[in-house]
Amino acid sequence: MRMIKKGYLYQVTFMANLFPVNCYLVDEDDGLTLIDAALGFGAKGILQAAKRIGKPIKKIVLTHAHEDHVGAMDLLKERLPDVPVYISVRDNRLMCGDRSLDSHEDQTPIKGGVPKKLKTRASVLLKEGDELGHLRVVESPGHTPGSISFLDLRTKALVAGDAFQTRGGIAVAGDIRPLFPFPAFGTWSKQTALKSASKLAELNPSLLAVGHGEMVENPVAIMAMAINKFEQKLRKKEH
Repeated sequence: MRMIKKGYLYQVTFMANLFPVNCYLVDEDDGLTLIDAALGFGAKGILQAAKRIGKPIKKIVLTHAHEDHVGAMDLLKERLPDVPVYISVRDNRLMCGDRSLDSHEDQTPIKGGVPKKLKTRASVLLKEGDELGHLRVVESPGHTPGSISFLDLRTKALVAGDAFQTRGGIAVAGDIRPLFPFPAFGTWSKQTALKSASKLAELNPSLLAVGHGEMVENPVAIMAMAINKFEQKLRKKEH
């Protein structure tokens, strides 16, 4: 387990050199907010990271319901039974194993590791604009139908889940990076992901923190580059 601090944000990474899976601890006034819960074996490392910081985990919020983002949830809830769990209204269905699509959504199958044995259920459902401490919810579907990101209003640091990746080169969800193709393989709707990526870039974040790869400071230019590249790729496929 590796921990890197940038401002109020702590990136906690498992398997950093092989298959990096990140979750984040956000320093808030009343304690820590955990964003995502990594893989099953990550619970101990997450609790150790909080202990090192010296504050209790007060909230657990999820960017989406894939297994590498909810894996440690059940073990964490055993240790932190009173800590509320938050997820988007839409991905709450996915968390419960429901892969069905709404009529207005891109009718391509939901991909990636959808949890089958997860016992934990969310206590609070989130939507666009909700605020938890200093974090604002930004709906950013594409990787999954209910993916959300979190913008820290103090610093404009953006925790974007798998809406982008930085491992293997920066990319929008769904744009395959040969050195690390897995987020793309797990992406539900490329067109929806592209729209969300543009929406996130327009927030003008000071820091981009993602599920897989290193944090990037002053990321707007490279986010725009990744968006442009994916846009061109999808346009070519249409013709």
